[in-house]
Amino acid sequence: MTSRRTFLAAAAVAATAAALRPLPAFALTPVAGPALLRRAIPSTGERIPVIGMGTSGSFEADAAGREPLKEVLRRFVAGGASVIDTSPNYSNAEDVLGDLMAELGLRDQIWLATKLAADDRAAGEAQFADSLRRLRTDRFELLAVHNLRDWKTQLAYARELKAQGKVKYVGLTHFRDDQHEALADIVAAEKPDFVQINYSVSAPNAARRVLPVARDTGTAVMINRAFDDGRLFARVAGKALPGWAAEAGVTSWAQMFLKFAISHEAVTVVIPATGKPDRQSDNLRGGTGSLLSAAQQAELVAMFA
Repeated sequence: MTSRRTFLAAAAVAATAAALRPLPAFALTPVAGPALLRRAIPSTGERIPVIGMGTSGSFEADAAGREPLKEVLRRFVAGGASVIDTSPNYSNAEDVLGDLMAELGLRDQIWLATKLAADDRAAGEAQFADSLRRLRTDRFELLAVHNLRDWKTQLAYARELKAQGKVKYVGLTHFRDDQHEALADIVAAEKPDFVQINYSVSAPNAARRVLPVARDTGTAVMINRAFDDGRLFARVAGKALPGWAAEAGVTSWAQMFLKFAISHEAVTVVIPATGKPDRQSDNLRGGTGSLLSAAQQAELVAMFA
């Protein structure tokens, strides 16, 4: 017969486990308002929200910096978003994101992307295993080769992982204009599921070749640096939005910069990074309502040339 002491000890263990268990995802109440626009991934037809989130800088946080990130994640998911992009190169961002997803019970609501940033097959294998551990998961929605680093070896390995069901999509990334031609050539030849590239009102060169090649090859596009690493906000300090902003449903410059990116027909999702809850809410509003016309996009490019 079980003793009272044994019973009480077991009960204490159960109570502790319950207290540590991640919050169920349904505890997050969806935010009322316009729904985020969605775009199809050409290789499968799966539709994902056009506003995602990056983790470079923002999720490279110490213990004190993690608390506001919980609210950033809550607002992200409650607002209907799901795509989060990270990398083993972003110091402890994978650890922070993995811990917070587990704590909040959000992994199944996150469309998770990370990268291979390695110089040979063995290093890529070790890095992938470590990313699974750090992000507390058993699979990724997207595994991309970081900045074309050892891209032939790493893309081949990513495709093996895709065949094994450990990743759903494979891709290639870069963040600099001087790599656009090389990236476009590889995308044309390899036809990955995704390509990630920089594109903004002040750096629109991806529209010359990378975005058309992606469109023509059925490659989904993820946009980084839509805020030009934050430099765009210094340029618009005190500057009024264009007169037509209201008709486009835009109420802030952050929304304008994001809406510019998603208004290109080849773009699937844009991934602004933030560690501030209010900015997260504002970013998400950039993915609702009408898109910008070609004339409005051209006006913005001219404004920031």
